[in-house]
Amino acid sequence: MDTPSSLARQQGGDHYVHPIQPIEYIMKNELDFCAGNIVKYATRAPHKGQFESDIKKIIHYAELWLELQHQKYD
Repeated sequence: MDTPSSLARQQGGDHYVHPIQPIEYIMKNELDFCAGNIVKYATRAPHKGQFESDIKKIIHYAELWLELQHQKYD
């Protein structure tokens, strides 16, 4: 019996029904935590019913990313 891929099922909700899952894009492009969350929230924002909340999360992660990258190179 073949076990279905973890990528083929959604754990809670259907806001990630896309040709490529955000996690696939994030992992294949080796994005860090902040960048990965930006991709995740941008992908789900139009579909989850919390558009404003997800956009605010994108902004917050972008600010964190900028701040942490700035500290990294100081």
